[in-house]
Amino acid sequence: MENLNLLFKEAVQLLKDLIEIPSFSKEENGTADRIESFLSQKGVEVVRSGNNVWAFANDYNPILPTVWLNSHHDTVKPNSGYNKNPHQAIVEDGKLFGLGSNDAGGPLVSLIATFCHFLQKDLPFNLLLIASAEEEISGPNGISSIISKLPEAELAIVGEPTQMRLAVAEKGLLVIDAKIHGKAGHAAREEGINAIYLAMEDLDEIKTFQFTKSSPFLGRTKVTVTVIKAGQQHNVVPDLCEYTLDVRVTDVYTLQEAFEELKSILKAELTPRSMRLQSSHLPAGHLLNLVAEKLDLEKYGSPTLSDQALIPWPSVKIGPGDSARSHTADEFIFLEEIKQGIEGYISIINKYAELS
Repeated sequence: MENLNLLFKEAVQLLKDLIEIPSFSKEENGTADRIESFLSQKGVEVVRSGNNVWAFANDYNPILPTVWLNSHHDTVKPNSGYNKNPHQAIVEDGKLFGLGSNDAGGPLVSLIATFCHFLQKDLPFNLLLIASAEEEISGPNGISSIISKLPEAELAIVGEPTQMRLAVAEKGLLVIDAKIHGKAGHAAREEGINAIYLAMEDLDEIKTFQFTKSSPFLGRTKVTVTVIKAGQQHNVVPDLCEYTLDVRVTDVYTLQEAFEELKSILKAELTPRSMRLQSSHLPAGHLLNLVAEKLDLEKYGSPTLSDQALIPWPSVKIGPGDSARSHTADEFIFLEEIKQGIEGYISIINKYAELS
């Protein structure tokens, strides 16, 4: 690709700029400004809602399907283990260090470079770039706040560090608050119904429980008891025991289906905190499966959450960098990974266009 070196150079400089602008979730206005400025300088008409920024590579054609290129520009807060300044872009030994460099700055700037490569190119679909906010907290002012303003996606490519492996399934998250009621009584006498003992029956059930359906990419949905509390004082039989379930839901279940299956085997009163963070998968007959085959992309199931959980259309997750580096001290991405990311994304879009 004749312009790859220029795309790469611009992407690296943009990532350096983004690293040096603090962009914690809900505080991403500075990076949103920088991304908007970068695209505007390319002659792109940019739309912004809050700290979400998006643009089309060409005039939008409502007759054509739309392919989304999405990644996020917010970061978590740096942990105490940093030896380097998290907001200073430092290049050493072929690595670019800085908070958000790997998650998801590298994928984001690689997608932006890919978008720029296809500016004003003739494609059989609309190409839409979305730099979203609040991904790290699945916040209400992130991508979920703009989905109704965007055209339906025939495919959403979500940029996250996957070593350019193609995540065709992703676990969702369901948090459930459980309450089990007993009857209060004096601990010194044979009276009352101990809610802790009742809860123990549920806990034993959960410990050995297996969900009915299994995913070919993600295995079985997993439920874990993570919080439990009961009782106020030593001499009173507790009449209430509360516990919390963390349920990592695979692509063969909706959150509601997983909830109902648990409800059928537990005695406690169950209340889901949210039904937002759905599992996702690429349908078996989707064109991108053929693209993956033609490009020899490794397919896998991802256990980590991304904006995929909030996108109601067919989606995949792929990008340069390594998920194992995310949220770690002295976060970095290899410069060569960014170049490979740009090449990989462009190849996917070209092949998808060729086969469409």
